Amino acid sequence: MHTTPTRLRRSHTPHAVRVAVLTVVSCIAAAVALTAGAHPAHAAPGDDFYTPPAEFASAPGSIIRTEPMPLFASVPGTDGTWPGAGQRVMYTSRLQDGSPTAVTGTFIDATRPWNGSGTRPTVIIAPGTVGQGDQCAPSHAFSTGLNVTTAPFSLSANQEALSANVWSAMGARVFVTDYIGLGTPGVHTYVNRLEEAHAVLDAARAANALGGSGPTTPLALWGYSQGGGAAAAAAELQSSFAPELNVKGTWAGGPPADLLTVLGQIDGNLIGGAIGFAINGFVARHPELQKPLHERITPEGQAMLNTLSTECIGDVIANQPFLRTSTYTNDHKSLLDNLRDIPEAAPVFDAQRLGTLTPSSPVLVTSGRNDDTVPYEQARQLATDWCDRGAQVTFRTNDLPPIAPGTTIPNHFGPELIDGYDTNGAMSYIVDRLNDTPIAEGCRVN
Repeated sequence: MHTTPTRLRRSHTPHAVRVAVLTVVSCIAAAVALTAGAHPAHAAPGDDFYTPPAEFASAPGSIIRTEPMPLFASVPGTDGTWPGAGQRVMYTSRLQDGSPTAVTGTFIDATRPWNGSGTRPTVIIAPGTVGQGDQCAPSHAFSTGLNVTTAPFSLSANQEALSANVWSAMGARVFVTDYIGLGTPGVHTYVNRLEEAHAVLDAARAANALGGSGPTTPLALWGYSQGGGAAAAAAELQSSFAPELNVKGTWAGGPPADLLTVLGQIDGNLIGGAIGFAINGFVARHPELQKPLHERITPEGQAMLNTLSTECIGDVIANQPFLRTSTYTNDHKSLLDNLRDIPEAAPVFDAQRLGTLTPSSPVLVTSGRNDDTVPYEQARQLATDWCDRGAQVTFRTNDLPPIAPGTTIPNHFGPELIDGYDTNGAMSYIVDRLNDTPIAEGCRVN
């Protein structure tokens, strides 16, 4: 293992990065103030845009359809084109069995000069957990910042407004995937390693086509939490699934690398209902799990899984906070304990483990030591596993002290903001990779 167990020296964030972050935060705040009295759009999950045509191009990354869309954080008086020009996009990706599927997302073309060196890059953003209902697709919320539906009542915020707009302000193109099954037909296969990786890498292909920049375009993969796992999966799968892509670097923040460990951590947490998102997705792809699960959960448990399949993460917080799965099992043990007793479940969850392949480009992995949602040790183990395989990995520990453990927001999302944008944060790391700034070979794990 090529590790150096010492803390990295701090570097100064480029001035352009600091300006971009401050500018975007100011503009988002202004937009919130301007729209405070307005009603958010009531986007219908059955919107015709999200229904794929009967036939579409099967090649991964093919553009199926696009439509222009305004961006919530656009500055008044600039025709909605600062910091970029938005499009809602449907593109082709692959299910885990290799069959083609339609996926949606948001493409933001650049309208400002690239603040780095060299060719204008594209940043592919893998969103954090938004939910499982079609109304939760991030592209629904990019125009308003908050998507509201009434049948049933549901709220979904655009969690990627900051990252998308900061990168746009830097002059990069941006593509935010909705993932497979969010907005489009079928179940969203939450934290499915292969399908998330496919959605991210095919989004990069689609972005290259939309930007007219081709496969040599410098690319970065960016994600935190669910998005960190998706970005990590894409980074390690890229050389085999999309070898033509020019990926320069990846940020995998707070990645759920060992899924069962993560599910055990969030059971009883503020967002414990997200366990249902995972179970619903894996049962959809592995029908052999249906019978043994049905035998172990109560009718109320099955009803809860059905309800969660229609909800966004905000709904889970409002409707089922601190959900404990033992409430819905026949033996009153946790769902995780029950999964361990199901022989059919072991290979399914083993296949989700990140770190069994080797990224072919540099990766930054970050994790909060006191993260109460995505455990620190399993994220650090991902970096170690990649290091053992010869990858070029930097791992950074966030030492934010614990604040109200189990409530997710301070202990999980606090490190996201710090690790993403501070003076030695992920954004500076990715800008350096896009600028081809030399990086030492091997691993740096602190």
